[in-house]
Amino acid sequence: MLSPGGASFWRKLIAFSGPGFLVAVGYMDPGNWATDLGGGSHFGYTLLSVIVISNVMAVLLQHLCVRLGIATGRDLAQACRDHYSPRVVLFQWILCELAIAACDLAEVMGSAIALQLLFDIPLIWGCLITVADIMVVLLQQQRGFRYIELVVLALILTIGACFSIELFLAKPDVGSVLAGLVPRVEILKNKDMLYIAIAIIGATVMPHNLYLHSSIVQTRKYEQSVSGKREAIRFATIDSTVSLMFASFINGAILVLAGAAFHGTGHQEVAEIQDAYHLLDGLLKVSFAGALFAVALLASGQNSALTGTLAGQIVMEGFLNLRIRPWLRRLITRAIAIVPAVVVIGFFGEKKSTDLLIASQICLSMQLGFACWPLMRFIGDKAKMGEFVGSFWIKVLGWTTTLTVIGLNIKLLFDIFGLGG
Repeated sequence: MLSPGGASFWRKLIAFSGPGFLVAVGYMDPGNWATDLGGGSHFGYTLLSVIVISNVMAVLLQHLCVRLGIATGRDLAQACRDHYSPRVVLFQWILCELAIAACDLAEVMGSAIALQLLFDIPLIWGCLITVADIMVVLLQQQRGFRYIELVVLALILTIGACFSIELFLAKPDVGSVLAGLVPRVEILKNKDMLYIAIAIIGATVMPHNLYLHSSIVQTRKYEQSVSGKREAIRFATIDSTVSLMFASFINGAILVLAGAAFHGTGHQEVAEIQDAYHLLDGLLKVSFAGALFAVALLASGQNSALTGTLAGQIVMEGFLNLRIRPWLRRLITRAIAIVPAVVVIGFFGEKKSTDLLIASQICLSMQLGFACWPLMRFIGDKAKMGEFVGSFWIKVLGWTTTLTVIGLNIKLLFDIFGLGG
């Protein structure tokens, strides 16, 4: 989409808007629901600060992806293939595929749970039905990239509307919500709280979103001059920042809703999405609260399926320079996600579905450092970035974010295996 130099600010902004919505979808997928619901019901508004911090990290990292993609004309996966040895590239690709599979697992579970709540379809059958979204994705891809962006935006607005109504009905205490925005040392000391906090980070700052954004930002046309690229980076950053702020509102709304409806009413142990659905009508004293919750969940799952397909294609082409048919790529990814979902539900029952969702987000967080590290290496490389090499403060903030994520994951591993002292 061309953004001519003489166009107005708003016309240019509209021209560059779209990729940010696709990226933001990954920040409000069913995995976020599980982590935010668990955090709100167990700990009230305490982990609201983690959502805010995660969003700040996401805004920074997605800006760096925009900068890399526009400045070099290469997405993060392609840049890795250019820079590292074949063995390292293969290792990075495998990790990224695991991240996509973990994310797709959350989408499978979220959509299946929504189908169960709305239409009373057994969870296992709901998982199998999600295979059908392959045809939906293909149909939408054939209509063009802009059409996909509009579909995603419509679903995002549906989710936002549902939770705006839910929050109005829940009437959370504003003072307590504001207090939850302040980070607490207790989060690092409490192992259960830290587990959920890291899951929130994993659900918010998704590794494959970094690869996705650095690629799709290049779907816009802009002048290949320093000034043209600088302008493109500016508008693409506005697009992603606004979109991520909206995603942060959704995540915060889920946690605040759980805190107001469950934590303060004697239902602190509510962590299952299904339990939340059944309790909301009674606690909020309206008959449609649960239905709104389920509709938003279904929209979330379908939205994420779209961007997961795009990310999978970009990662495979970028790392391996290998292209396969979109329907086959989607089928492989969805099959990998469905197997663990069906196995867990079959052996442990439907009550373990939310635990599986949270575990998938921990998996995402563990792999985030492997995407952030090369991104920061490239952003600081003058030979690659030229005029757009990261400034001192950009590099300080970026490396601080990267090392914080890695450090928290290492601490969690020590806690899980009883090595934390």
